[in-house]
Amino acid sequence: MSRLISVFVALLLLSQQVLADTLTVAVAANVQYAFDDLQAEFKKETGHDIKPIYNSSGKFAAQILNGAPFDVFLSADMEYPDTLYKKGATATAPKIYAYGTLVLWSMNDIDLSNWQGTLADPAVKKIAIANPKTAPYGRETFKALAYYKLDETLKPKIVLGESIAQTNQYIHSRAADAGFTAKSVVLSPEMKGQGKWIDVPKEAYQPIAQGAVILKHGQATNPKLSQQFHDFLHSAKARAIFERYGYALP
Repeated sequence: MSRLISVFVALLLLSQQVLADTLTVAVAANVQYAFDDLQAEFKKETGHDIKPIYNSSGKFAAQILNGAPFDVFLSADMEYPDTLYKKGATATAPKIYAYGTLVLWSMNDIDLSNWQGTLADPAVKKIAIANPKTAPYGRETFKALAYYKLDETLKPKIVLGESIAQTNQYIHSRAADAGFTAKSVVLSPEMKGQGKWIDVPKEAYQPIAQGAVILKHGQATNPKLSQQFHDFLHSAKARAIFERYGYALP
């Protein structure tokens, strides 16, 4: 009996050690492709695993405020991390790790050189955009459309994705004729060379400053590894990865 108890205790301690060696990170959907490389590089440097969860930043913020057990949060903006910081849900102040870039992407054979005119053409029926209420890239897309006075004209054509990930599905599956997404998506190995895309001029929207924070859960359960990964996000190797995926650097 005592031997069984000893085995049980040993297994329990081992499982706790495995959990301590694995970081759970809430990752904004636009970072998903770059995160594969970040994850691999961090594992190579430290030997530690990361368990990424992907969703829109707004949904993550709500989950974190409701006690979701994430250690680190990589947002698609600074607004959500700032809100969490002010509400006492983070262990650190938000720090910018990258600036995101908007592109218009289509799998169809349409002319993107004059994309404003193309989107207004009756032949283009559906345009995918991430929900601006929960996805910062969607919010900035609507600013860009307003800049070109297209927001009202294109309103009947707009199909909202719950996140950039769902928006990408609409575009890639041709459920939408075109859509606005993160440049990191079209530069990813999985999507590179598929369809056609064009940068949205930067004067049309605000630079999408993306912030990272260590959360209270990470500080309480895995402080050393949380800090190690947070520091890694601002390292030369991580910055090179972000740059490769089309992000601007702070």
